[in-house]
Amino acid sequence: MWIAAALVTMVCFGTNNTIFKWSTQRKVSKVHIQFYFYFVAFLLTFGFAIVAGTVHLNLITILLGAFIGILNANGNIQMSKAFEKGPASLTSPLVGTNIIFPILCAGVVFHEHISLIQWVGILIMLGSAMAIQYSSDNKGRINYFPWMMRVGLAIFSFGLLGILMKTSSYLQINSLDILIAMYGGGSVYLAICSMYKKEKWQRSEANIGSIVGFISILGYSSYFYALKTGTASIVFPIVSLNCLVVVLAGVLLYKEKLKRYQMIGVFTALLGIIFTKI
Repeated sequence: MWIAAALVTMVCFGTNNTIFKWSTQRKVSKVHIQFYFYFVAFLLTFGFAIVAGTVHLNLITILLGAFIGILNANGNIQMSKAFEKGPASLTSPLVGTNIIFPILCAGVVFHEHISLIQWVGILIMLGSAMAIQYSSDNKGRINYFPWMMRVGLAIFSFGLLGILMKTSSYLQINSLDILIAMYGGGSVYLAICSMYKKEKWQRSEANIGSIVGFISILGYSSYFYALKTGTASIVFPIVSLNCLVVVLAGVLLYKEKLKRYQMIGVFTALLGIIFTKI
């Protein structure tokens, strides 16, 4: 079941990334979309917890959840800025390497046992994710220092995010409480970012953000379940394959053509998942 939950998370995150890709072409603010999706998700999770009478927030839960929300929001912002400073062909695969840190942490700190064939599957999935996201088109000039700084901040944000999510499941903190704190903390952070950037608000951003919020709740709920009941060193690389959804959506919706190495990446990704289940 935890493998299935990780796959659901992969699909949800890939769907949201596809929506972000679509919205970028329509010149809407990613900060505003993220704010709406965090705020809507916060209202839904907090409202559900109040009705069900399952709110058990404490200082550790609030701080941990809020930090996770801020890291996720900041990682997305830094990655979008990295796309503006350097080539997307290198940015996505480099940022994708962040998954190595929570995997190593799960093995070293939390002492998860991974068999040799599962390690092969993990390495295959990581390589596949990087291959799928890579693009041989390298157009435009690169502003190296700002680009590398943004890439580094994105890697740090997403890598630490994964470690903290595993920590919350290891501490047996209720996932709903973490989600409430995560979405609440992220909403405050994004509201501050919006005031700083002073971008114009658009109605379409609220509509898109609301849809992303619903999908995000399903994705993160499945993510916490998979981390709590399964092997984090396998969950993390499966989730990183959300780029598969983005690529397939590009083929179906935008009639984009898969390059040969991307097709190989798709098949090896599926092979990696099979290896981790053995």
